[in-house]
Amino acid sequence: MAGNAITLGKMIAKARRRKGWPQRDLAAMLEKSESWVSQVEREMIPVNSLQTLRHLSEALDLALPELLAAEQPSGHAPTSAHRGSSSTKVVGNLDPEEGEDPVRRRNLFAAAAAVFASPLASSTPAQASALSPMEDLLLYGAAPAPADCDISPAGVADAVKASREHFRAARYDTLARILPGQIARARALEPAEVSATAVADLYNITARLCIKLGEDGLVAITADRALTSARAGGDALTIAEAHRMVSSAWRRQGHLARATDIAVRAAQDLRADRTAAEPVRLAAGSSLLATAAYTAAKRGDRPVAHALIAEAAQTAKAGRSTPEARTDTGLVQVRLHELSVHYLLGDAGQAIDLAKTIDPTAERQGRFFIDVARCFDQWGKPEQCYRALLAAEHAAPQEIRRGAVQDLAGGLIRHDRRLPGVRAFAGRAGLPVN
Repeated sequence: MAGNAITLGKMIAKARRRKGWPQRDLAAMLEKSESWVSQVEREMIPVNSLQTLRHLSEALDLALPELLAAEQPSGHAPTSAHRGSSSTKVVGNLDPEEGEDPVRRRNLFAAAAAVFASPLASSTPAQASALSPMEDLLLYGAAPAPADCDISPAGVADAVKASREHFRAARYDTLARILPGQIARARALEPAEVSATAVADLYNITARLCIKLGEDGLVAITADRALTSARAGGDALTIAEAHRMVSSAWRRQGHLARATDIAVRAAQDLRADRTAAEPVRLAAGSSLLATAAYTAAKRGDRPVAHALIAEAAQTAKAGRSTPEARTDTGLVQVRLHELSVHYLLGDAGQAIDLAKTIDPTAERQGRFFIDVARCFDQWGKPEQCYRALLAAEHAAPQEIRRGAVQDLAGGLIRHDRRLPGVRAFAGRAGLPVN
């Protein structure tokens, strides 16, 4: 590589500094580790994923053709035998994309550049249409309450419960269709405090739905409305969940320190509150702490992430979840976050060992198997990664529309001779494939 060449690493570093971002902020936007960004910028590893290059293009306001044309290192990835070893730590968040033959990679990029430069590649048509009614509600307040619906405290409570069950069962299209009307229904409720809490509960669910569908702009709006309504209603558990959504919104915008602080402070405030039973407050607090641990892991802050996830587990053991809980709580939920923490810190082996001990509930199986797939991908095991993705699709078909699944599927396509049906799977996940 020529010393004065405009390399991909230099281009990324310059664009990142121009925006005033530290490496950890860019890493969060890409759902990579800070170590990965550092190695790319220092030209230690190549970027062979078209999806990742597209995400870099969008985050840094760089033209995709320029990224495709930039020189890259040939890679210094360990051998497949080394990466498939029983080591429980993968240093530097290594990806299977490292070590790809550079000539083959350039030919692939040239052939596929037009496809991935298209704005239609960023979301599937199903996702775009599913959220249209919600966008109308957020922007114009246009949704009416469903005709002949029960606008009573019990009726609205049933609507909130049904919406929560749709989310937990990964029926995202159905949920996106009904949520605007349910929010309008809750707004018509009396008295005002009960109405505000129900509206906040529904906006919290909406924020989680937007996260699932990758609509980061709507996450910030819905989280803000959830918190405003929750404070008006005064219910401590709903306020705590709204703070968790606000934390998620900040995290998805790359403000990781603030996101961590919001979740930790909300957990402390909830613990000090006396308006709800202590076991229920502890259960909700464990979810906040687990969220904070996940965010700390995205920053690459290993000590804080481990301390927070350990505290979340201890709090979950002392708490008690209920069917009416505002969010997913309990020790299994914390273990699922711990699995993600290990993955984000590059400890794929530990994550897989932990996964063997987790028996997720039906509504969490989709996300669980996706996380397992990501760990196998990080560990350099494409067959196991693909099997986990198929299990995720079987458990919760709409979960595979997530951007993380599309990235994994894109990386697995080059193994299609060994993985029968992987191209069809990638198409179902929303990738444009030939």
